[in-house]
Amino acid sequence: MLDRTSELPLAAQLASALRLAILGGVLRHDEALPSTRALAASLRVSRGTVVAAYDQLAGEGYLLASPGSATRVMVERSDALAGAVDGTRGHHSRGRAGTSASAQSPASNRPIASNQSPASATPGSTPLPLIDLAPGHPSTRTLVDPAWTAAWRAAVTASGRSDSPPASGTLELRTAIADHVRRARGLACRPDDVIVTAGTSDALASIGFALGALAGGETAGSGTGTEPAATIRTVTPLIAVEDPGYPTARRVLRRVGAQLLPVRTDPNGIDLAELAALVPAPHAVLVTPSHQYPLGSSLSVQGRLDLLDWAHAADAVVIEDDYDSEFRFGAAPLPALATLDTSGRVALVGSFSKTVTPWIRCGYIIATGNLGTALREVRDDLGPSVSGVQQAALAHYLDSGGLARNVTRVRREYAHRRALVISTLGALPGVRLAGLDGGLHVVVRTAADASALITQAAARGVRVASLADYTVRDRGQHGLVLGYGSPTDLELGRALDVLARLLTAPAGN
Repeated sequence: MLDRTSELPLAAQLASALRLAILGGVLRHDEALPSTRALAASLRVSRGTVVAAYDQLAGEGYLLASPGSATRVMVERSDALAGAVDGTRGHHSRGRAGTSASAQSPASNRPIASNQSPASATPGSTPLPLIDLAPGHPSTRTLVDPAWTAAWRAAVTASGRSDSPPASGTLELRTAIADHVRRARGLACRPDDVIVTAGTSDALASIGFALGALAGGETAGSGTGTEPAATIRTVTPLIAVEDPGYPTARRVLRRVGAQLLPVRTDPNGIDLAELAALVPAPHAVLVTPSHQYPLGSSLSVQGRLDLLDWAHAADAVVIEDDYDSEFRFGAAPLPALATLDTSGRVALVGSFSKTVTPWIRCGYIIATGNLGTALREVRDDLGPSVSGVQQAALAHYLDSGGLARNVTRVRREYAHRRALVISTLGALPGVRLAGLDGGLHVVVRTAADASALITQAAARGVRVASLADYTVRDRGQHGLVLGYGSPTDLELGRALDVLARLLTAPAGN
């Protein structure tokens, strides 16, 4: 079971083997595992190796370790998805055969609320405050990373080709991305499964177009020579979205013609009962399972398996927005939801905006089966979205290890700022912080009027966002959302002092 010649640490190998045993049904729900001493003796490894593996799986939600009792399996694996779990992603084709007429009928005209993102400012509006704590802005230190500069130099030196890059991305970048997600997100995929995009919005627009074609019962070829392209029949795709969730994602999906179905989301993740009750069933659901945006929670392993069960039963696609999963504090990053997918139902959407810089506008989709085919046809029609030189630079940066080193550096920087947020706001009376396990923002729960706090903070030179800006329906979730990725430590300290004074001021002051 363990390969002592591998570069992969023994603890990681053991955790992977146990994870596969749980997902494959070899180890069942509530089954007791051997003690760390007994398993260490059996495998002839140190007890610390077994402890590290157990701790990793407990952190991911597979195991429950209680003092004085055995470590037990916490996950129930359904028969529908239990087959062919081999640690790699399935490459089965999928379709929507048997979709009812009601599911293909035009969407109703019922309006869905559209709350403008606090990050968008209209011409002539009040200038942004001095210190911007609106979420979504990372550190800019990558822009002065020597490895990033060297990657661009190498890309420019090698440029000069007369052809344009392939519509789905260069092979070099797709190969580098496949290797990156394998190491960083635990997902084994092929370069052919990777589609390069101009960031998350471009990815979601492409997925929206592809879902419309799939829901129409046909994917269209581009046609070659004198052979005409197939007729593209599209219908309105029904896409469930988290509520609260990412406002820009909602706007993009509506822009490409999707009808959105908001589903209650709380600190435990998306409400699967409410999702399953939707009639007709949506063609897809957009989720942020590794770090819910904006609440900051992580969907448990059991919740992930239940979501895949729903997708299997509904013949639906799960769109996994993996936007800032690299930044997790106090525990190892959770593997992507897509690692549990064995039937090609998950489309993983990733971006380098947080780990490199938003200025490059580059990301990716990893998708297989009919969805992957439809996405590549969409890209063939739209053409490449990222310049060849930029793709070459990013491929160099990934291959050289520059991105991994930069993530390690900025993770320490963000951890320090996170600690500053906790020390300044965490002990204030009537204030509760949420979403601290990862990401670059925190939710501040308070009984105070969020709108008044935002106005008062802006008057003092600090900009924060309201949780209400992320909701479609008022479900009683109120508070502030503040990002700590972009400001300097000094700016963040000053802004937090302002917020602390406002949060502790008597009502009416």
